[in-house]
Amino acid sequence: MNRIALIITLVFSLGLYFTEQVQAQRYLPGQKGIQVMGGFVDGFTLEKKDGQAFFGGLALSTYTKNGNRWVFGAGYMQKSHKYKDILIPVSQITAEGGYYLNFLSDPSKTFFFSIGAFAMAGYETVNWGKELLFDGATITTEDNFLYGGAVSFEIETFLSDRFALLFNARERILFGSEINKFHFQIGVGVKVIIN
Repeated sequence: MNRIALIITLVFSLGLYFTEQVQAQRYLPGQKGIQVMGGFVDGFTLEKKDGQAFFGGLALSTYTKNGNRWVFGAGYMQKSHKYKDILIPVSQITAEGGYYLNFLSDPSKTFFFSIGAFAMAGYETVNWGKELLFDGATITTEDNFLYGGAVSFEIETFLSDRFALLFNARERILFGSEINKFHFQIGVGVKVIIN
């Protein structure tokens, strides 16, 4: 009986030792990760009605001191507006760059809470440039270049040293749009550490 208790204690102690060694390899300055995000914009419904919207993006994260990080990437957002029996898509394609400040993490370096600010620029197109609709109506809103920024709150949880889940909420403001300058996004994503 004492041998079993000794073996269990030894295995548990070694597990804690190696866990601490592994967790110490997270959020190191210079570490880079590729992340893919997706989610909903301004609320979401599967029904065909006004307000149906989604977004997706790809970015590169570079960690700095104290668990902070730079993020540079590209994104696509589409929000559909109902007109009679059809949905007219309004699409935004953007490039963005920003900085996340890590303000809270747990001692095991598994959960990280960050706030960030981003600069954004891109292009908005309504119905992919097709002005004439099926019934002869004409879309008068023009395609535009966009500029602005976003504030973001993100939770990053590591499943292993090289794989993390992301949960994100952000408010975007993009000037140049004739339709809507503000958009609220809620999304999830994955990050793979590449070095």
